[in-house]
Order: sequence, then structure tokens, then C-alpha cells
Amino acid sequence: MATQQNGPSRNNGVASNVLEHNGETGIKRTAHVNGEIQRQEAERFNFSADPSLEDIRRMQAEFTDERNWNQFHQPRNLLLALVGEVGEVSELFQWRGEVAEGLPDWTEPERAHLAQELSDVLIYLVELAEKCHVDLPQAVLHKMALNRLKYPASKVHGSAKKYTEYKD
Repeated sequence: MATQQNGPSRNNGVASNVLEHNGETGIKRTAHVNGEIQRQEAERFNFSADPSLEDIRRMQAEFTDERNWNQFHQPRNLLLALVGEVGEVSELFQWRGEVAEGLPDWTEPERAHLAQELSDVLIYLVELAEKCHVDLPQAVLHKMALNRLKYPASKVHGSAKKYTEYKD
């Protein structure tokens, strides 16, 4: 990841030094304004818009149909395959200790391997949802609404407790 120092700049007449951190997780800025250090959170990583979950579902359905594999792709089998792929992702993290966001200490081949394994997880998850007739994008919207009720920001901010541990 490249770190680039931009010299002093003027922002509405106020001097600031901006340190930009370019990488997969976004840009982190540190500015010196009127003698004070101000930090802005890194911009969030964003997925590309394409392909959509529906595109992925369709591509996998075509792939499976072309090979006559539907006979093997029943919910139980897909779930077991999904669990196996999650295990393969776990192996990539095993024995590393904590890993920083953006994986700055990983090599490009390690990142590529992780991308492949995560793709396998997503493909099996989407196909399992299809076989179980779960509209995954709608299910996510519903689940996020439930999570907002279970974990109101005003009550849980900064805490990792389970919702059953909070008292009103």
C-alpha cells in the first residue's frame, strides 16, 4: 500500500498537512488545522456494483446446468460444501494472530487465494439460498431491521455484548 505525503495545502485559508493512505480500505487523512491534529476515518471499502447477487445466482445456475450437477446440488450437499469452504478460509487465517484490515502484511498470492476461497463461500451461499427459495437481498434487509431493534446504537455503542446481556 502506498503512503503519500502531500505538502502543506490551503483549505479555505487554513493551513493543513494531509497524509493520504491509498489502498483497498480507502483513504485515511490526518490534517493539522490551527495547530490541532484532526483525523478522519478511512473511507469504507466498497464492492463493485456488478455482478449483483442475482447475476451470481444466474451464472452459477448456468454453470451447474451445463454440467448436469443439479442432481448433486441439493440443500444439504450445498450446506456441507459451504462449511468446507468456510474451513478453507479459516485455514488462511489460522496461526496468524490478529490480522489488520486490508491485510497489509499479506502477499498478492495470499490475497488472491483468499479472494478465491471467499468467492467459493459466496457462490455456495447464493446457490443454497436459491435452492431453499430464500430471496437473500430481501432477507438481509429484514435481518438488518431486526438487528437495529435488538442492538439500538444508543444502548450498545462501543460494546460487543450479545443483545441478551443488555438491560433496559
